[in-house]
Amino acid sequence: MDDIKGKLFAIGGAEDKGTNLETGEIHRNNLNFFELGILSRLVEEAGGQNARIEVITTASSIPKEVGENYLSAFHKIGCSNVGIMNIRSRDTVNDGDYLKRLKNCACVMFSGGNQLRLSSIYGGSEFLSIIKQRYFNENFIIAGTSAGAMAMSKTMIYEGDATKAHLKGEVKITTGLGFMDGVIFDSHFEKRGRFVRLAQVVAANPSCVGIGLGEDTGMLITNGNKMEAIGSGLVMIIDGFNIKHSNIADIPEGNPISVENLKVHFCAKGNGYLLKEKKFVEKMGASTTPVMTDSY
Repeated sequence: MDDIKGKLFAIGGAEDKGTNLETGEIHRNNLNFFELGILSRLVEEAGGQNARIEVITTASSIPKEVGENYLSAFHKIGCSNVGIMNIRSRDTVNDGDYLKRLKNCACVMFSGGNQLRLSSIYGGSEFLSIIKQRYFNENFIIAGTSAGAMAMSKTMIYEGDATKAHLKGEVKITTGLGFMDGVIFDSHFEKRGRFVRLAQVVAANPSCVGIGLGEDTGMLITNGNKMEAIGSGLVMIIDGFNIKHSNIADIPEGNPISVENLKVHFCAKGNGYLLKEKKFVEKMGASTTPVMTDSY
């Protein structure tokens, strides 16, 4: 993982640009969003306000509106070198113009919507191969919000009613875009009550660390290992490596699961997590040496 040269921005959704990108509903809960800096930090890491950013709206059911909202949001923070890729099907995903733009940008950003649109359209494509090659070998930024974040990992949640997530079989997983292994992302984590949903997936896949992304909150992931919480909310880490008991393999579907010894961390802005070491970090930053703390 240390050989990975690029960075991931996994964002929990509804990153406050004044509107909910999917519904157009106005949100005013986190109007300090720009000061806290998810988009600003993204632009900074991509090379500054002149860096070329391509927003991919494939996951959205209203791509035109979503694209316009992103253009407006980036413009507000002084970034106008932004393009929109509204790729809707596998038969156009490898078009020459898209591939050329992909090779010449500093950052791609996957919008929210339906993560199955992303895995089913981009899986096995030359487009996805180029993104991975650039991410592994260059200082290339991949960002995703909501569904765009959930699709980043090799293992991806695509369905699961939070009110039934304590029952075996109610949470569905498939293969994601595969930018990162050993993790599972979930989004809108607090407002939609998805703790148990992610916990069930971790219990079934204890080699993976669950990353629950709250609204207006994200994780900046460097070298596939060093994670830094950014934004105004909370990121929750669920580590099942030391699970002592789980009944998930032994009960029929539809029955409640039981799990012993899940480890949970809450990460606010500036906290971090080291994936390989499975360690919470009190103070994380690009120019700081991580301060390690014991976690229980």
